[in-house]
Amino acid sequence: MSDYESYLKGSPLEVQVISRRFRIPNITSIDVFLAHDGYKALAKALKMKPEEVINEVKNSGLRGRGGAGFNTGMKWSFVPRQSPKPKYVACNADESEPGTCKDRPLMEYDPHQLLEGIAIAGYAIGSHQGYIYIRGEYRYLMDILDRAIAEAYARGYLGKNILGSGFDFDIATHTGAGAYECGEETALLNSLEGFRGNPRVKPPFPAVVGVYGCPTVVNNVETLSNVPAIILNGADWYAKLGTPKNGGTRLFCLSGHINRPGVYELPMGFPLRRMIEEVGGGIPGGKKLKAVIPGGSSCPVLTADEIDVAMDFDSVAKIGSMLGSGGVVMIDEDTCMVKMALRIMKFYAHESCGWCIPCREGTSWLEALLERFHSGAGLATDADTALDVSYNMLGKTLCPLGDAAALPTISIVKKFRGEFEEHLKLGACPYERKAVAVA
Repeated sequence: MSDYESYLKGSPLEVQVISRRFRIPNITSIDVFLAHDGYKALAKALKMKPEEVINEVKNSGLRGRGGAGFNTGMKWSFVPRQSPKPKYVACNADESEPGTCKDRPLMEYDPHQLLEGIAIAGYAIGSHQGYIYIRGEYRYLMDILDRAIAEAYARGYLGKNILGSGFDFDIATHTGAGAYECGEETALLNSLEGFRGNPRVKPPFPAVVGVYGCPTVVNNVETLSNVPAIILNGADWYAKLGTPKNGGTRLFCLSGHINRPGVYELPMGFPLRRMIEEVGGGIPGGKKLKAVIPGGSSCPVLTADEIDVAMDFDSVAKIGSMLGSGGVVMIDEDTCMVKMALRIMKFYAHESCGWCIPCREGTSWLEALLERFHSGAGLATDADTALDVSYNMLGKTLCPLGDAAALPTISIVKKFRGEFEEHLKLGACPYERKAVAVA
Protein backbone atom coordinates (compact mmCIF):
# COMPACT_ATOMS: atom_id res chain seq x y z
CA MET A 1 0.00 0.00 0.00
CA SER A 2 1.42 3.41 -1.00
CA ASP A 3 1.70 6.33 1.42
CA TYR A 4 -1.11 8.09 -0.40
CA GLU A 5 -3.40 5.06 -0.28
CA SER A 6 -2.58 4.74 3.40
CA TYR A 7 -3.32 8.42 3.89
CA LEU A 8 -6.84 8.00 2.57
CA LYS A 9 -7.62 6.05 5.72
CA GLY A 10 -6.84 9.21 7.67
CA SER A 11 -6.64 9.67 11.42
CA PRO A 12 -9.46 10.22 13.93
CA LEU A 13 -7.49 13.21 15.25
CA GLU A 14 -7.75 15.09 11.98
CA VAL A 15 -9.83 18.25 11.59
CA GLN A 16 -10.60 18.27 7.91
CA VAL A 17 -11.15 21.56 6.16
CA ILE A 18 -9.23 21.47 2.90
CA SER A 19 -8.95 17.68 2.83
CA ARG A 20 -12.61 17.00 3.61
CA ARG A 21 -13.44 16.01 0.02
CA PHE A 22 -10.46 13.74 -0.58
CA ARG A 23 -12.41 10.56 0.09
CA ILE A 24 -15.39 11.46 -2.14
CA PRO A 25 -15.43 9.40 -5.37
CA ASN A 26 -14.89 11.39 -8.59
CA ILE A 27 -14.44 14.66 -6.69
CA THR A 28 -12.23 15.99 -9.49
CA SER A 29 -15.40 16.21 -11.59
CA ILE A 30 -17.11 19.60 -11.39
CA ASP A 31 -20.54 18.01 -10.97
CA VAL A 32 -19.42 16.14 -7.85
CA PHE A 33 -17.58 19.24 -6.59
CA LEU A 34 -20.72 21.38 -7.00
CA ALA A 35 -22.72 18.82 -5.04
CA HIS A 36 -20.35 19.32 -2.09
CA ASP A 37 -20.43 23.13 -1.67
CA GLY A 38 -18.25 23.73 -4.70
CA TYR A 39 -17.93 27.33 -5.93
CA LYS A 40 -20.37 28.57 -3.27
CA ALA A 41 -17.57 30.61 -1.73
CA LEU A 42 -16.80 32.24 -5.07
CA ALA A 43 -20.46 33.16 -5.53
CA LYS A 44 -20.47 34.66 -2.02
CA ALA A 45 -17.22 36.56 -2.56
CA LEU A 46 -18.48 38.14 -5.77
CA LYS A 47 -21.30 39.73 -3.77
CA MET A 48 -18.82 41.26 -1.32
CA LYS A 49 -16.56 44.24 -1.86
CA PRO A 50 -12.94 43.28 -2.68
CA GLU A 51 -11.66 44.95 0.49
CA GLU A 52 -14.20 42.92 2.51
CA VAL A 53 -12.77 39.71 1.07
CA ILE A 54 -9.25 40.82 1.93
CA ASN A 55 -10.25 41.71 5.50
CA GLU A 56 -12.01 38.37 5.96
CA VAL A 57 -8.87 36.50 4.95
CA LYS A 58 -6.71 38.82 7.08
CA ASN A 59 -8.88 38.33 10.17
CA SER A 60 -8.94 34.56 9.74
CA GLY A 61 -5.29 34.32 10.76
CA LEU A 62 -4.42 32.38 7.60
CA ARG A 63 -0.66 32.54 7.20
CA GLY A 64 1.32 31.49 4.16
CA ARG A 65 1.60 27.71 4.07
CA GLY A 66 4.64 27.74 1.80
CA GLY A 67 7.06 28.36 4.66
CA ALA A 68 7.30 32.08 5.39
CA GLY A 69 4.10 32.19 7.43
CA PHE A 70 3.16 35.77 6.51
CA ASN A 71 -0.48 36.82 7.00
CA THR A 72 -2.19 36.13 3.66
CA GLY A 73 -4.77 38.90 3.79
CA MET A 74 -2.07 41.38 4.75
CA LYS A 75 -0.04 40.28 1.74
CA TRP A 76 -3.03 40.85 -0.54
CA SER A 77 -3.55 44.32 0.91
CA PHE A 78 -0.08 45.38 -0.29
CA VAL A 79 -1.23 45.22 -3.92
CA PRO A 80 -1.95 48.83 -4.99
CA ARG A 81 -5.66 49.28 -5.64
CA GLN A 82 -5.30 52.08 -8.21
CA SER A 83 -2.46 50.65 -10.28
CA PRO A 84 -2.85 51.36 -14.01
CA LYS A 85 -1.06 48.09 -14.75
CA PRO A 86 -2.77 44.69 -14.90
CA LYS A 87 -2.52 42.55 -11.77
CA TYR A 88 -1.79 38.87 -11.47
CA VAL A 89 -2.23 35.92 -9.10
CA ALA A 90 0.59 33.37 -9.20
CA CYS A 91 -0.05 30.05 -7.47
CA ASN A 92 3.21 28.51 -6.32
CA ALA A 93 2.86 24.78 -6.95
CA ASP A 94 6.62 24.22 -7.10
CA GLU A 95 6.57 21.96 -4.05
CA SER A 96 10.22 20.89 -3.82
CA GLU A 97 11.19 21.06 -0.14
CA PRO A 98 12.49 17.64 0.98
CA GLY A 99 10.03 16.13 3.44
CA THR A 100 7.07 18.06 2.02
CA CYS A 101 4.32 16.48 -0.10
CA LYS A 102 1.05 18.17 0.87
CA ASP A 103 0.30 20.31 -2.20
CA ARG A 104 0.24 17.21 -4.38
CA PRO A 105 -2.99 15.71 -2.91
CA LEU A 106 -4.69 19.12 -2.98
CA MET A 107 -4.18 19.28 -6.74
CA GLU A 108 -4.72 15.58 -7.33
CA TYR A 109 -7.85 15.04 -5.23
CA ASP A 110 -9.57 18.46 -5.15
CA PRO A 111 -8.37 20.67 -8.03
CA HIS A 112 -11.54 22.78 -8.20
CA GLN A 113 -11.02 23.92 -4.60
CA LEU A 114 -7.68 25.41 -5.66
CA LEU A 115 -9.21 27.08 -8.73
CA GLU A 116 -11.92 28.58 -6.55
CA GLY A 117 -9.33 29.97 -4.15
CA ILE A 118 -7.30 31.50 -6.98
CA ALA A 119 -10.39 33.13 -8.49
CA ILE A 120 -11.37 34.63 -5.12
CA ALA A 121 -7.83 35.98 -4.68
CA GLY A 122 -8.05 37.49 -8.16
CA TYR A 123 -11.32 39.22 -7.35
CA ALA A 124 -9.95 40.52 -4.06
CA ILE A 125 -6.91 42.25 -5.59
CA GLY A 126 -8.53 43.27 -8.89
CA SER A 127 -6.71 40.73 -11.06
CA HIS A 128 -8.04 39.12 -14.23
CA GLN A 129 -5.33 36.52 -14.79
CA GLY A 130 -4.02 33.69 -12.63
CA TYR A 131 -1.18 31.26 -13.21
CA ILE A 132 -0.45 27.91 -11.57
CA TYR A 133 3.29 27.27 -11.67
CA ILE A 134 3.81 23.51 -11.24
CA ARG A 135 7.14 21.83 -10.48
CA GLY A 136 8.54 19.76 -13.32
CA GLU A 137 8.18 16.49 -11.42
CA TYR A 138 4.42 17.13 -11.04
CA ARG A 139 3.70 17.34 -14.77
CA TYR A 140 1.01 14.66 -14.57
CA LEU A 141 -0.98 16.97 -12.30
CA MET A 142 -1.28 19.45 -15.17
CA ASP A 143 -3.69 17.06 -16.90
CA ILE A 144 -5.91 17.00 -13.80
CA LEU A 145 -5.78 20.77 -13.39
CA ASP A 146 -6.28 21.50 -17.08
CA ARG A 147 -9.40 19.28 -17.13
CA ALA A 148 -10.75 21.11 -14.08
CA ILE A 149 -9.99 24.48 -15.66
CA ALA A 150 -11.83 23.47 -18.85
CA GLU A 151 -14.85 22.36 -16.78
CA ALA A 152 -14.83 25.65 -14.84
CA TYR A 153 -14.84 27.65 -18.08
CA ALA A 154 -17.66 25.55 -19.49
CA ARG A 155 -19.83 26.17 -16.42
CA GLY A 156 -19.09 29.89 -16.13
CA TYR A 157 -16.85 29.80 -13.04
CA LEU A 158 -13.92 31.09 -15.09
CA GLY A 159 -13.78 33.38 -18.09
CA LYS A 160 -15.98 36.37 -18.88
CA ASN A 161 -18.64 37.75 -16.55
CA ILE A 162 -18.37 35.02 -13.95
CA LEU A 163 -21.79 34.20 -12.47
CA GLY A 164 -23.16 37.40 -14.00
CA SER A 165 -21.00 39.53 -11.70
CA GLY A 166 -19.11 41.44 -14.37
CA PHE A 167 -15.86 39.96 -13.09
CA ASP A 168 -13.59 38.33 -15.68
CA PHE A 169 -10.86 35.89 -14.67
CA ASP A 170 -8.66 33.41 -16.52
CA ILE A 171 -6.32 30.71 -15.21
CA ALA A 172 -3.48 28.96 -17.03
CA THR A 173 -1.03 26.28 -15.91
CA HIS A 174 2.71 26.57 -16.46
CA THR A 175 5.32 23.92 -15.73
CA GLY A 176 8.81 24.35 -14.39
CA ALA A 177 11.76 22.10 -15.22
CA GLY A 178 12.48 20.67 -11.79
CA ALA A 179 14.46 23.47 -10.11
CA TYR A 180 14.08 23.80 -6.32
CA GLU A 181 15.09 27.44 -6.65
CA CYS A 182 11.86 28.22 -8.51
CA GLY A 183 9.94 27.67 -5.30
CA GLU A 184 11.27 31.10 -4.27
CA GLU A 185 8.66 33.58 -5.42
CA THR A 186 10.84 35.91 -7.49
CA ALA A 187 12.72 33.04 -9.16
CA LEU A 188 9.31 31.56 -9.95
CA LEU A 189 8.26 34.84 -11.58
CA ASN A 190 11.42 34.92 -13.70
CA SER A 191 10.78 31.35 -14.83
CA LEU A 192 7.13 32.13 -15.54
CA GLU A 193 8.26 34.94 -17.82
CA GLY A 194 10.59 32.59 -19.70
CA PHE A 195 13.85 33.60 -18.06
CA ARG A 196 16.30 31.53 -16.03
CA GLY A 197 14.91 30.89 -12.55
CA ASN A 198 17.22 33.14 -10.57
CA PRO A 199 15.94 35.29 -7.69
CA ARG A 200 15.36 39.02 -8.02
CA VAL A 201 16.56 41.78 -5.76
CA LYS A 202 13.90 42.79 -3.20
CA PRO A 203 12.58 45.45 -2.86
CA PRO A 204 10.63 45.98 -5.02
CA PHE A 205 8.41 43.12 -3.85
CA PRO A 206 6.10 41.15 -6.18
CA ALA A 207 3.00 42.85 -4.72
CA VAL A 208 4.18 45.99 -6.53
CA VAL A 209 6.53 44.67 -9.26
CA GLY A 210 5.83 41.04 -10.10
CA VAL A 211 4.89 39.25 -13.33
CA TYR A 212 5.83 41.41 -16.34
CA GLY A 213 6.65 44.24 -13.92
CA CYS A 214 3.05 44.33 -12.69
CA PRO A 215 1.51 43.92 -9.20
CA THR A 216 1.33 40.22 -8.33
CA VAL A 217 0.22 38.10 -5.40
CA VAL A 218 2.19 34.87 -4.99
CA ASN A 219 0.64 32.24 -2.70
CA ASN A 220 1.21 28.52 -2.52
CA VAL A 221 -1.34 25.77 -3.20
CA GLU A 222 -2.28 25.07 0.41
CA THR A 223 -2.73 28.77 1.22
CA LEU A 224 -5.09 29.37 -1.70
CA SER A 225 -6.99 26.14 -1.05
CA ASN A 226 -7.96 27.47 2.38
CA VAL A 227 -9.57 30.63 1.01
CA PRO A 228 -12.96 29.14 -0.06
CA ALA A 229 -13.58 27.67 3.42
CA ILE A 230 -12.77 31.02 5.04
CA ILE A 231 -15.16 32.95 2.81
CA LEU A 232 -17.91 30.35 3.14
CA ASN A 233 -17.70 29.88 6.93
CA GLY A 234 -16.26 33.19 8.11
CA ALA A 235 -12.99 34.45 9.54
CA ASP A 236 -13.96 33.83 13.18
CA TRP A 237 -14.79 30.18 12.51
CA TYR A 238 -11.46 29.60 10.80
CA ALA A 239 -9.40 31.51 13.36
CA LYS A 240 -10.83 29.45 16.24
CA LEU A 241 -9.63 26.22 14.65
CA GLY A 242 -6.03 27.19 15.43
CA THR A 243 -4.11 29.26 17.95
CA PRO A 244 -3.91 33.07 18.28
CA LYS A 245 -2.45 34.60 15.09
CA ASN A 246 -2.22 31.09 13.62
CA GLY A 247 -5.69 30.38 12.31
CA GLY A 248 -7.06 27.21 10.82
CA THR A 249 -5.58 23.82 10.13
CA ARG A 250 -2.38 22.65 8.50
CA LEU A 251 -1.45 19.74 6.31
CA PHE A 252 1.49 18.03 8.02
CA CYS A 253 3.62 15.57 6.07
CA LEU A 254 4.92 12.83 8.37
CA SER A 255 7.87 10.89 6.99
CA GLY A 256 11.18 9.34 7.95
CA HIS A 257 11.24 6.84 10.82
CA ILE A 258 7.54 6.75 11.60
CA ASN A 259 5.03 3.88 11.60
CA ARG A 260 2.25 5.70 9.74
CA PRO A 261 3.77 8.10 7.22
CA GLY A 262 1.38 10.31 5.29
CA VAL A 263 -0.29 13.69 5.03
CA TYR A 264 -2.62 14.64 7.89
CA GLU A 265 -4.75 17.75 8.40
CA LEU A 266 -4.48 18.89 12.00
CA PRO A 267 -5.29 22.13 13.84
CA MET A 268 -2.55 24.72 13.97
CA GLY A 269 -0.89 24.33 17.35
CA PHE A 270 -1.32 20.55 17.50
CA PRO A 271 1.34 19.14 19.89
CA LEU A 272 4.35 17.67 18.14
CA ARG A 273 4.65 14.80 20.62
CA ARG A 274 1.05 13.70 19.97
CA MET A 275 1.65 14.08 16.23
CA ILE A 276 4.53 11.62 16.44
CA GLU A 277 3.07 9.16 18.94
CA GLU A 278 -0.67 9.21 18.24
CA VAL A 279 -1.07 10.35 14.63
CA GLY A 280 2.12 8.79 13.28
CA GLY A 281 2.06 5.75 15.54
CA GLY A 282 5.53 6.23 16.98
CA ILE A 283 8.97 5.11 15.83
CA PRO A 284 9.26 1.71 14.08
CA GLY A 285 10.81 -1.22 15.86
CA GLY A 286 10.41 0.34 19.29
CA LYS A 287 13.49 2.48 18.68
CA LYS A 288 14.05 5.81 20.38
CA LEU A 289 13.53 9.15 18.68
CA LYS A 290 16.75 11.11 18.22
CA ALA A 291 15.67 14.23 16.30
CA VAL A 292 12.85 15.82 14.31
CA ILE A 293 12.91 18.15 11.34
CA PRO A 294 9.70 20.14 12.02
CA GLY A 295 9.05 21.90 8.73
CA GLY A 296 11.09 20.56 5.84
CA SER A 297 14.83 20.15 5.35
CA SER A 298 15.59 23.88 5.55
CA CYS A 299 14.57 24.07 9.22
CA PRO A 300 16.85 23.69 12.25
CA VAL A 301 16.42 20.22 13.75
CA LEU A 302 14.85 19.60 17.15
CA THR A 303 16.19 17.02 19.57
CA ALA A 304 13.98 14.38 21.19
CA ASP A 305 13.89 16.60 24.29
CA GLU A 306 12.35 19.50 22.34
CA ILE A 307 9.20 17.87 20.99
CA ASP A 308 6.82 19.21 23.63
CA VAL A 309 5.91 22.15 21.42
CA ALA A 310 2.73 23.37 19.73
CA MET A 311 3.05 23.13 15.97
CA ASP A 312 2.29 26.68 14.93
CA PHE A 313 4.58 29.32 13.44
CA ASP A 314 5.16 31.30 16.63
CA SER A 315 5.63 28.40 19.07
CA VAL A 316 8.17 26.61 16.88
CA ALA A 317 10.02 29.88 16.26
CA LYS A 318 10.32 30.43 20.02
CA ILE A 319 12.37 27.26 20.43
CA GLY A 320 14.70 28.18 17.58
CA SER A 321 13.26 26.41 14.54
CA MET A 322 10.55 26.96 11.94
CA LEU A 323 7.22 25.41 10.99
CA GLY A 324 8.23 25.91 7.36
CA SER A 325 6.29 23.96 4.79
CA GLY A 326 4.94 21.34 7.20
CA GLY A 327 7.34 18.52 6.40
CA VAL A 328 7.85 16.68 9.70
CA VAL A 329 10.70 14.18 9.41
CA MET A 330 11.40 11.77 12.27
CA ILE A 331 14.96 10.53 12.84
CA ASP A 332 15.63 7.47 15.01
CA GLU A 333 18.51 6.63 17.35
CA ASP A 334 20.42 4.61 14.75
CA THR A 335 20.86 7.58 12.39
CA CYS A 336 24.23 9.28 12.00
CA MET A 337 23.61 13.02 12.26
CA VAL A 338 26.83 13.82 10.41
CA LYS A 339 25.53 11.80 7.49
CA MET A 340 22.16 13.53 7.89
CA ALA A 341 23.86 16.92 7.59
CA LEU A 342 25.78 15.68 4.55
CA ARG A 343 22.63 14.39 2.85
CA ILE A 344 20.87 17.71 3.36
CA MET A 345 23.88 19.64 2.08
CA LYS A 346 24.16 17.48 -1.06
CA PHE A 347 20.65 18.57 -1.92
CA TYR A 348 21.28 22.28 -1.42
CA ALA A 349 24.65 22.25 -3.18
CA HIS A 350 22.96 20.57 -6.16
CA GLU A 351 19.98 22.94 -6.16
CA SER A 352 21.83 26.23 -5.63
CA CYS A 353 21.24 28.36 -8.73
CA GLY A 354 24.74 29.84 -8.37
CA TRP A 355 23.49 33.43 -8.51
CA CYS A 356 24.98 34.41 -5.12
CA ILE A 357 28.61 33.65 -4.22
CA PRO A 358 28.01 32.83 -0.50
CA CYS A 359 25.46 30.17 -1.42
CA ARG A 360 27.20 28.83 -4.52
CA GLU A 361 30.56 28.49 -2.79
CA GLY A 362 29.32 27.85 0.75
CA THR A 363 27.11 24.88 -0.09
CA SER A 364 29.88 23.27 -2.16
CA TRP A 365 32.47 23.79 0.59
CA LEU A 366 30.16 22.36 3.23
CA GLU A 367 29.33 19.34 1.09
CA ALA A 368 33.03 18.61 0.55
CA LEU A 369 33.86 19.16 4.22
CA LEU A 370 31.06 16.92 5.49
CA GLU A 371 31.84 14.25 2.90
CA ARG A 372 35.46 14.13 4.02
CA PHE A 373 34.55 14.27 7.69
CA HIS A 374 32.01 11.46 7.47
CA SER A 375 34.50 9.26 5.61
CA GLY A 376 36.86 9.43 8.60
CA ALA A 377 39.36 11.95 7.25
CA GLY A 378 38.05 14.89 9.28
CA LEU A 379 40.10 17.52 11.06
CA ALA A 380 39.62 18.71 14.63
CA THR A 381 38.73 22.16 13.29
CA ASP A 382 36.08 20.95 10.81
CA ALA A 383 33.04 21.35 13.04
CA ASP A 384 33.94 24.97 13.79
CA THR A 385 34.74 25.56 10.13
CA ALA A 386 31.30 24.25 9.18
CA LEU A 387 29.73 26.72 11.61
CA ASP A 388 31.87 29.57 10.28
CA VAL A 389 30.93 28.86 6.66
CA SER A 390 27.26 28.53 7.60
CA TYR A 391 27.18 31.83 9.48
CA ASN A 392 28.82 33.53 6.52
CA MET A 393 25.93 32.36 4.33
CA LEU A 394 23.12 33.50 6.64
CA GLY A 395 21.36 36.62 5.40
CA LYS A 396 23.88 37.22 2.62
CA THR A 397 21.99 35.89 -0.39
CA LEU A 398 19.18 37.20 -2.59
CA CYS A 399 16.90 34.32 -1.62
CA PRO A 400 16.62 32.06 1.44
CA LEU A 401 18.35 29.04 -0.16
CA GLY A 402 21.62 29.99 1.53
CA ASP A 403 19.83 30.20 4.87
CA ALA A 404 18.06 26.90 4.12
CA ALA A 405 21.44 25.18 3.81
CA ALA A 406 23.03 26.95 6.78
CA LEU A 407 20.32 26.62 9.42
CA PRO A 408 20.05 22.81 9.62
CA THR A 409 23.85 22.54 9.50
CA ILE A 410 24.27 24.93 12.43
CA SER A 411 21.66 23.11 14.49
CA ILE A 412 23.14 19.66 13.81
CA VAL A 413 26.70 20.72 14.62
CA LYS A 414 25.63 22.45 17.83
CA LYS A 415 23.16 19.88 19.11
CA PHE A 416 25.06 16.76 18.07
CA ARG A 417 28.63 17.92 18.56
CA GLY A 418 29.37 14.67 20.35
CA GLU A 419 28.83 12.70 17.15
CA PHE A 420 31.36 14.85 15.31
CA GLU A 421 33.88 14.22 18.07
CA GLU A 422 33.19 10.49 17.95
CA HIS A 423 33.90 10.46 14.20
CA LEU A 424 37.26 12.10 14.91
CA LYS A 425 38.09 9.70 17.71
CA LEU A 426 37.33 6.57 15.67
CA GLY A 427 38.47 7.86 12.31
CA ALA A 428 35.25 6.51 10.84
CA CYS A 429 31.49 6.71 11.19
CA PRO A 430 30.54 4.89 14.40
CA TYR A 431 27.10 4.03 13.04
CA GLU A 432 28.51 2.35 9.94
CA ARG A 433 30.97 0.42 12.10
CA LYS A 434 28.06 -0.70 14.27
CA ALA A 435 26.11 -1.83 11.21
CA VAL A 436 29.07 -3.87 9.95
CA ALA A 437 29.54 -5.43 13.40
CA VAL A 438 25.87 -6.43 13.57
CA ALA A 439 26.01 -7.93 10.08
